[in-house]
Amino acid sequence: MIYTLTLNPSLDYIVELDQVRIGELNRTKKETKFPGGKGINVSQVLKRVGVNSKALGFIGGFTGDYIEKFLQTQEIKTEFVRVKEDTRINVKVKSDTETEINAKGPDITEENFESLKSKIKELTSEDILVLAGSIPSTMPKNTYEELVKICNENGTKFVVDAEGDLLKNVLPYQPFLIKPNHHELGDLFNTTITSCEEVIPYAKELINLGAQNVIVSLADKGAVLINKDTAITATVPKGEVKSSVGAGDSLVAGFIATYEKTQCIEEAFRFSVAAGSATAFSIGLCTREKIESLLSQVELEKGEK
Repeated sequence: MIYTLTLNPSLDYIVELDQVRIGELNRTKKETKFPGGKGINVSQVLKRVGVNSKALGFIGGFTGDYIEKFLQTQEIKTEFVRVKEDTRINVKVKSDTETEINAKGPDITEENFESLKSKIKELTSEDILVLAGSIPSTMPKNTYEELVKICNENGTKFVVDAEGDLLKNVLPYQPFLIKPNHHELGDLFNTTITSCEEVIPYAKELINLGAQNVIVSLADKGAVLINKDTAITATVPKGEVKSSVGAGDSLVAGFIATYEKTQCIEEAFRFSVAAGSATAFSIGLCTREKIESLLSQVELEKGEK
């Protein structure tokens, strides 16, 4: 079973209006709400390509209820830890410009964290855990490290999609997959990366530090996969980018779903690139049909090890 972990999920509330008038009454012309969180996105895309998963994390209050019911209507299994305070609401205001107001989220107690760790301890070598996104401000900074240590003890594969120290600190525990974009990779090494060729030496260094597979996305310039055996560069499909939200999560889901079925790194990489593009070319997350329509445009080229 694939498990996704979202430590600080949200109810995303999107309002659209012609213009925001500060200090005055504003009326919306369109409103949308849906669950937010990288792990939750991964679970949704997995379901759309026919792979079951179980969503883990912390939820509370009426907003937490909404997220859980939303996922259950999509036949996605959930096993959240309930907390006392409400799951946060993130507000996105779209007018002539776009403004986001993100809440900090509920307090997570030590008891809540222990409950989550108990669930992770039940995973086995047959499972995969996807740790995605930031950690709540009330949790220990080494939260991810504590969780991946448990994975190592269980023999559970784990995937990490996070930035900065959250990513760097899990490398010694040999994550099965990490997925920084080129900006995040550059930040890790205090440099600027603008091409697939420039990615390779830095991605190799992440392999040396412990990662088993590294995928680096460069938007319309392509993507690179590196492991100890190979370096593969992929072209990305052509299309109109409508939203980048969830594209990286779709890439992760596409890779895991295909690798679980085929055990083939190249097939998994090709499908993952198509999945990321399919979401970027859509309003909302990708569909299986959209992914499959783009697969033929993803060309792979093997480079030197």
